[in-house]
Amino acid sequence: MRNILIVIIFFAFSFAVTAQEFNCVVTVNSDQVSQTNQQVFKTLERSLNDFVNKNRWTNRVYKENERINAQIFITITKFESNRFDGNIQIQSVRPVFNTSYDTPIFIYKDNQFAFEYVEFQPLIFNENVFESNLISVISYYAYIMLGLDADTFSLEGGKEYFKTAQKIVTQAQGSNSPGWSQTGDRNRFELIDDLLSNTYREYHVAMYNYHRKGLDILGDNNSTGKQVIAGTMRLFEIVQKRRPNAFLTQIFFETKSDEIQNVFSGGPKVDIIKLKEMLNKIAPYFSSTWNDIKY
Repeated sequence: MRNILIVIIFFAFSFAVTAQEFNCVVTVNSDQVSQTNQQVFKTLERSLNDFVNKNRWTNRVYKENERINAQIFITITKFESNRFDGNIQIQSVRPVFNTSYDTPIFIYKDNQFAFEYVEFQPLIFNENVFESNLISVISYYAYIMLGLDADTFSLEGGKEYFKTAQKIVTQAQGSNSPGWSQTGDRNRFELIDDLLSNTYREYHVAMYNYHRKGLDILGDNNSTGKQVIAGTMRLFEIVQKRRPNAFLTQIFFETKSDEIQNVFSGGPKVDIIKLKEMLNKIAPYFSSTWNDIKY
């Protein structure tokens, strides 16, 4: 009996230490490519699923229920020899305490995605070396997701992950692959530069307050949760005055606009007139969504 118990404990411990950070589904879509042999795309998809889900991205031990649920959609628009061109879309969510609801944390589309891949080549991440653009882009977004997720649980909790993402950018810049340059607009360099810039310190406070102090208590105290979320919008108002139309502000509201509209439609009342005025100043491109906020 004692031996059986030891075996059970051993396997339970082994599972705990091998559970990785992500529960991610990677999909490779090649519908836009006229290619009779689809096997290379299927192999790529399997390899990327293994790469994201089985790689150790941190030194933390993640329990199964702590893994980050995410989806990565890669659309191939051009394929020639071993060269792939297309775009990549990333979506990550996290559970809201005491509910069955998953809140979106990061929804983003990157159109500057080109890489070379030979079927069955190993995908191995080394943060100190640029191995390939495919590995660098996927690894970069893995650390962006890790950082943003951590930001929602503790104040500036994602900084160490953002620093690793920045290191990936530095390593990749010498490759001349698209999306890494310091010049240009709305690229990977700008995203991580903004995430680590003190100019946007309120963004990290907002991520923590919105999720940990707002959404996570909605189930127990809907009124207080809504007040905290409404107050979080004032932090973006500060960012807006300092940096109008900031990249991080755009990403936040592209991810959260529908959720914000749902949170404030019905339930305990807040001053939605002032809230809608503020939201229209901060994120006017979602004015139709803000207009749908009703008691």
